[in-house]
Amino acid sequence: METENKTPEINEKNETTKTKLAIIRIRGTVGVRKDIKDTLEMLKLHNKHFCVVYDSTPSITGMVKKIKDYVTWGDISDDTHKKLIEKRGEKSGDELKPFFRLHPPRGGFERKGIKTSYTLGGVLGYRGKKINDLIAKML
Repeated sequence: METENKTPEINEKNETTKTKLAIIRIRGTVGVRKDIKDTLEMLKLHNKHFCVVYDSTPSITGMVKKIKDYVTWGDISDDTHKKLIEKRGEKSGDELKPFFRLHPPRGGFERKGIKTSYTLGGVLGYRGKKINDLIAKML
């Protein structure tokens, strides 16, 4: 039997089509449990209306699910990400800061407010591609 040295092929499509998550902090800092506060700090979500963009990995997804009652998130498009960097990107020296400070949304949040999940008509939780609409309202 011949043993072939099989190396996994690198698929260039997988690397370019990796989804990016935009995470926006909606609720404030008062009365937040320590473990949730630590997770928010690890994700660089220091204040309300801060937005961060990360690659969708299992560790990031797990952290986001832990803080789901304080943030909204979804899959950001490349065009929206470019606009976000262009309009709200801040530089510290030569590097871009890892977060974006956004305005409150023009026209307000969804009808049921900031304490209800997106599926029930509120703001919090996963919203898929609709995160692009919210970011456009907040730029």
